[in-house]
Amino acid sequence: MPSNKSVSDAPITQFVNCRILKDHKLQWEDLWVREGKILNPEKLFFDEEGFADHKVDCEDKIIAPGFIDVQINGGYGIDFSQASSDIRGGVALVAKKILEHGVTSFCPTLVTSPSDIYHKVIPELRVQDGGPEGAGVLGIHLEGPFISEEKRGAHPPKFLRTFKAGGLADLMEIYGHLDNVAMVTLAPELANSAAAIHELSGRGIAVSLGHSMADLSQAEEAVQHGAKFITHLFNAMLPFHHRDPGIVGLLTSDRVPPGRTVYYGMIADGIHTHPAALRIAHRAHPAGLVLVTDAVMAMGLPPGRHTLGQQQIDIQGLHAYLTGCTVEAALEAASLHPAQMLGISHRKGTLEYGTDADFVVLDDTLTVRETYIAGQKVWRK
Repeated sequence: MPSNKSVSDAPITQFVNCRILKDHKLQWEDLWVREGKILNPEKLFFDEEGFADHKVDCEDKIIAPGFIDVQINGGYGIDFSQASSDIRGGVALVAKKILEHGVTSFCPTLVTSPSDIYHKVIPELRVQDGGPEGAGVLGIHLEGPFISEEKRGAHPPKFLRTFKAGGLADLMEIYGHLDNVAMVTLAPELANSAAAIHELSGRGIAVSLGHSMADLSQAEEAVQHGAKFITHLFNAMLPFHHRDPGIVGLLTSDRVPPGRTVYYGMIADGIHTHPAALRIAHRAHPAGLVLVTDAVMAMGLPPGRHTLGQQQIDIQGLHAYLTGCTVEAALEAASLHPAQMLGISHRKGTLEYGTDADFVVLDDTLTVRETYIAGQKVWRK
């Protein structure tokens, strides 16, 4: 409650009887929220002489930062790579539905598409804050079309592109513009890719390496030019080999510039990546793990035939798998690490004082019970 010394008249909410994820561990501590931000209780008590207007009993549950999904192609019948008549409405539907999974922010992902699709869809996918209407949009993830034909995976070969001269011209020709773009996945072995990586990184766009035949030296060179992420590690890249570990070797490379971290996305479903491979990656480089869903339009729908961009796919059951890491490590891989990779950990992905009060309440089985955005409850089981 505000006092004469309060810096704000806004109500204060105190979450009690909770274990909060802070400083890389779960600890018994109350969480204080005001005006959509995490509040420092010491400053509240001693500087403002204020106290809580409302108390929420969490009944011994866990409070963790809201989950951030940087690779999600759609869901619930919506494919972000389709130029539908209501693109924004489709994104809004997915944004609303993923609240139940604890996702408070995401990057709508477009797979390799013809340029006219990019020109229609990109202007409609705008960065926006989350709230009761759905998770926030952090920016678009463009996965392709500057990728390897040999490692294209489910990406249609006829729409793949190479860099003619590198840099801005090639990017603008295909994408139209880069407003609201947060990430681009490309293959670093493509000729003239260095200029594109430098251009994107200079604009604050995270460059990810994926769908690639790159060897380790090519991957290291890309990182030195600004690349910082690996799209679905192990999938759609050269397999690890002891003489040349390829992109996978970035996890332990000594040529990553000092002070830089290479992050890597993992689809922890036990299918895309064997659980043993997931454990190897995490134990080699735990600070870089970013959990992604790579969800497609079939998420939330029955098995059957669906689309992914310009292609038909068959979905016959889904699985999820958790590696043997700590609860804290798993939660940070879904929140702190993606925020760090995108350069937004000063406001998202943590419960530090002054950050956005986007968080999830979980029980001991890590089942999402409630989701909050800007301190407001937006979903409850």
